[in-house]
Amino acid sequence: MNGVPEDTICAVATPAGEGGIGIIRISGPGALAVADKIVRLRSNQSLRIAPPQTLHLADILGPGISSGNTNSVQNRTRPSDEVLDEGLVVFMKGPRSFTAEDVVEIHCHGSGVVLGRVCEACISAGARLAQPGEFTKRAFLNGRLDLSQAEAVLDTIKAKSDVGLKIAQRHLRGELGQQVDRLRTRLLGMLAQVEAGIDFTEEDISFIGREELITSLQQTLDEIQAMLATAERGRVLREGARVVIVGRPNVGKSSLLNSLLRENRAIVTDIPGTTRDVIEESVVWDGLMITLVDTAGLHETTDVVEQEGINRTKSAQEHGDMVLHVLDAAELNENDFGEFVPSPGGQQDIVLINKSDLVDATTIKRLTSWVEERTSCKVLPMSVRTGAGLEELKKTIRSHLSQASLESNEGVVITNVRHRLALERAGVSIREALDSTRRGLEPEFVAVDLRGAGDYLGEITGVITSDDILDRIFSEFCIGK
Repeated sequence: MNGVPEDTICAVATPAGEGGIGIIRISGPGALAVADKIVRLRSNQSLRIAPPQTLHLADILGPGISSGNTNSVQNRTRPSDEVLDEGLVVFMKGPRSFTAEDVVEIHCHGSGVVLGRVCEACISAGARLAQPGEFTKRAFLNGRLDLSQAEAVLDTIKAKSDVGLKIAQRHLRGELGQQVDRLRTRLLGMLAQVEAGIDFTEEDISFIGREELITSLQQTLDEIQAMLATAERGRVLREGARVVIVGRPNVGKSSLLNSLLRENRAIVTDIPGTTRDVIEESVVWDGLMITLVDTAGLHETTDVVEQEGINRTKSAQEHGDMVLHVLDAAELNENDFGEFVPSPGGQQDIVLINKSDLVDATTIKRLTSWVEERTSCKVLPMSVRTGAGLEELKKTIRSHLSQASLESNEGVVITNVRHRLALERAGVSIREALDSTRRGLEPEFVAVDLRGAGDYLGEITGVITSDDILDRIFSEFCIGK
């Protein structure tokens, strides 16, 4: 990321588009000087002496152009009396600000033209345009946030559901960082004991014993494994669950999608093969975002377009968190289960025997028993046309995904792939340290693994990190954050 901490940066901090309010954020050692050049307080005070942490009504002035070369940016030294807008200005003196630097925010009308002109005025007054995520990166570099908290800022912005937001807020409050720091501190304490034993091997001093070290290492490993066990659930909570609807053509997949969404999202006809591509739409049930995916019907075909649709269906099924296999009760028999193929680990799958209104109750019972004998999936008879079984299906979907629920008293949930990989690497190092200790190898081997595990945990909070990692993380942010 270009730029240095001594730069004063500015950017629009509100989303693009029209709005009642737009905010321009200025941060850095020259924030107050830049803002003082482009705002004129209605109180006739200078912003330099006005009370900080207070909103002040002000006129926002456009960039002035001195005599000489009017095309030269260097000559734009002072604002003219052109008033771009009126708004509110607040100065937040560091470290009592988001970046822990001096920050000025200008609240004006949310016109893209106005916001662009105000940014130009800030740049003319000595600021530069911020890079993506640079405000949050400065908050991290200045010690206001650890790296996991900085990533939680982005998760909060991108939260797609109530539970996803709840986890992001937990991480933003530092719960993940605190737990990781506690584990890392324990490892470093063990490392200090082991290295002291190496350095003072000739001295008659007792350091950590072998059994005590094994117990402490195992306890730490167990806690890391418990955190890793939440990773899949955390991914669903963060990104939402993908529920894929598959089956032969004309079994009622698109009608099911429309019924679950309560809107006519997919085209429904009596002609087989109406859906040739993947159709996705999201709903929020019990605070969890669920993406329903309608797919092309599975069948043998020589049509190139249909073949591509079927390939996309199979790909969607492979990447789904849950698959709804739709069967036609009127065509189903013990010798023909259509194209039903359970997904790997298909306990999360649900088999739907649709069009149950077209056959009698005895037949439905028999068909349900046949399918249950051939799969570990939940089997539900239903009729999309009449609505019979639809509420039972919704209840079952929610029940299957209930493992992704979040209780207020639960511990940290891992939602970030980077965090998961760091924990996995730390776990490998601790296992190696355990193995070395149990085999009675030289303490130097144990020390190397302890140090490695501590470094991997440090990557999560940013205690140990590299510029490449930082640039990759903060490049995902919008420019104003």
